[in-house]
Amino acid sequence: MQVWFREQMAMYTAYHRDVRNCATHFIGVPLIVFALLVAMSLIQIGQIGGMPATLATVFLALLLLLYCVAVPVMGIVSIVVYIPLLWYAQATSLGSPSFVWTVVGSSFVGGWFLQLIGHVFEGRRPALTDNLLQVFMAPGFLIAEALFACGFLEELKTDLEARSFKYNQVAAS
Repeated sequence: MQVWFREQMAMYTAYHRDVRNCATHFIGVPLIVFALLVAMSLIQIGQIGGMPATLATVFLALLLLLYCVAVPVMGIVSIVVYIPLLWYAQATSLGSPSFVWTVVGSSFVGGWFLQLIGHVFEGRRPALTDNLLQVFMAPGFLIAEALFACGFLEELKTDLEARSFKYNQVAAS
């Protein structure tokens, strides 16, 4: 699992070298995640410990579990960051349908618009155009980048840089 995860993160890293691209992603990715969580919060799938469980709850739990298993520190920080986003999304989903879908649409479109602008700076199309699984790497990538900037997970950073080289070579050919 860890090797697969690191390979996926390395591919994502290769597509996100330009600081302006990364900056747009720090706004765009959370907007998209928020939009998806709001929409998925509308789909009740049962109860967990007496609390309503939605598709958003299950989806985010699985994604965070993946991060925790692959890179525990990144997973724990992801929980701290993305659980409040889930709560806000669930609260937003309680609004009127017109409000909810306006928030979902504007957040989703706005998030993608920002990311596409970033990829113009990068000079490279988004990673998910070559590998759809990359969409699941984006939220974790932001956490990893923040941790790298704070001096944490140096071994992971070095490994991702080394692994990402082959994905840079593909773009050059």
